[in-house]
Amino acid sequence: MTKLSDYFDYQVDSENVRYMEVSIKGMTLLRIPGANKGTAFTLQERIDLDLDGLLPPVIADLEQQVGRLYSSYQKLHNDIAKYQFLRAIQERSVVLFFALLERHLEEMVPIVYTPTIGLAVQQFSSLYRTARGVTLSPENIDRVETIMQKYPLYDVRMIVVTDASAILGIGDQGMGGLSICIGKLALYTVGGGLCPFQSLPINLDVGTNRKELLDDPHYLGVRAKRLEKAAYFDLVDKFVHAVKITWPKAIIQWEDFTKDVAFDVLTRYRDKVPCFNDDIQGTGAMALAGLLSACHKKSESLLDQVVVVVGAGAGGIGVASIIRAGMLNAGLTEQAVKQHIFVVDVNGLILEEDGLDYYKLPFAQPKTIYETWSLAADTPTLLEVVQNLKPNVLIGLSGATGIFSQTIVETLSAYHETPVIFPLSNPNANCEATPEDIIRWSKGRALVATGSPFPDVEYDNKRYQIRQGNNAFIFPGLGLAAVIGECQQISDGMILESAYALADYIQEHESEGYMYPPIKDLKKISVFVATRVLMRALEDGSATRADFKGQDLVKLVEANLWKAEYLPCRYVGDSDAH
Repeated sequence: MTKLSDYFDYQVDSENVRYMEVSIKGMTLLRIPGANKGTAFTLQERIDLDLDGLLPPVIADLEQQVGRLYSSYQKLHNDIAKYQFLRAIQERSVVLFFALLERHLEEMVPIVYTPTIGLAVQQFSSLYRTARGVTLSPENIDRVETIMQKYPLYDVRMIVVTDASAILGIGDQGMGGLSICIGKLALYTVGGGLCPFQSLPINLDVGTNRKELLDDPHYLGVRAKRLEKAAYFDLVDKFVHAVKITWPKAIIQWEDFTKDVAFDVLTRYRDKVPCFNDDIQGTGAMALAGLLSACHKKSESLLDQVVVVVGAGAGGIGVASIIRAGMLNAGLTEQAVKQHIFVVDVNGLILEEDGLDYYKLPFAQPKTIYETWSLAADTPTLLEVVQNLKPNVLIGLSGATGIFSQTIVETLSAYHETPVIFPLSNPNANCEATPEDIIRWSKGRALVATGSPFPDVEYDNKRYQIRQGNNAFIFPGLGLAAVIGECQQISDGMILESAYALADYIQEHESEGYMYPPIKDLKKISVFVATRVLMRALEDGSATRADFKGQDLVKLVEANLWKAEYLPCRYVGDSDAH
């Protein structure tokens, strides 16, 4: 591992004892969240590091600190207050933040990520307290290499970057996009064991077209309309080039780019730097894994499914694409797959026509498909598609609240004993239908998973636990494997393997037949996914660490997991530092 920072670094002494080496003392040390242990500094450390008298006299270890903070957390009465509380801890002590998050994972993931993160993004300027990550804009992009070279963390291996053009279901959020990257990286660490000092959130503030942000006197972002076309890609080109020079081993995860550029960005850079788009590929892998789980529960194969995906943005086309790859891998021909996957957008069924976006072409249906249908208009609607094609799987990534109507769910349920219905849009307010309605309209027969957390459903004297189809089951393990393997690319095979791995984990551990596992299993899931993806990366040549071949990959992955623990601190003066 390269040195982490001028301020602190991990070391192992001659007796194989791990410790944190620090080059700062006193109040300055207490202001560095990567090194600060607060009341957990021992008496000798307080004396040696000029902390004597700066802290309360009681020495409280990590567990005591976690207990005290959780007690305070429980007294907060709204999600934004809880979000701000946790972020403040993160800015004081990174280890303490992740220890608290790890011990209360199911309770806190919805706070640090979806659905609360959507509110935090919208309120970014008013909530802003402390600098984190990097913001690049037209005003500083020509200094990007200097900015990265002066960043205080030297060994960046994972970058989550957004242009905030399509945040969750709330659209263009300008400068607020940085919060989504911070939240995502928190899951990389608590779920995937990625060292937080090797991760970096970046916002490409290319402006915003949202009038209320431009008119807000407190808005902290660039007050201009969004860059487009050549100017936009000129900025992104400079960003990618600077990453390659500064952190050549870094993986880039593209996050929440609007469909107008998401596919272009992925296509443009995927062969230049190791990168992936979580909205396209992560969502797709997550959905395929859930569908495979549903097939297992129904004792059917993937090739028995006729799938309608509602939504033709990055998420919808991403899900359709990964399911398509799964069906091709299972033996279907290109032409046969087209009769198994149908995509519907706001205008209706995607059809072959001039001017169709290139990323929709694999799913465009010939107009002959509906020659015998009775239509209300020129293009088949979602209801007409369901009535005529009789699909057994309905997946929503439209952001259109309530589009899975009672009529649609009842129609689907009339054709199939166990329909699969995944309303995956988030936050909850954008969900295509509530689990409660789907369970009721299908008379308890539908297999349901959602994109955001929902409460359990009581129907006909039976309790239905609603599991979340969360990308966090995919991207931490995928990213960890790419980091460990020092991958030169994120191959299609790696993405597909992450889906198969998650599906296998579910089938091995979910005796009650849930579509997805509980969030509390996130670390175990990530290790399982990372091991399988690393194996695939070594097989297809994506990983450059050929020396890992033949090793016990489970042990290798586990040995690379960062742990939220306080290490002994030892001072090294400037003259003694590396």
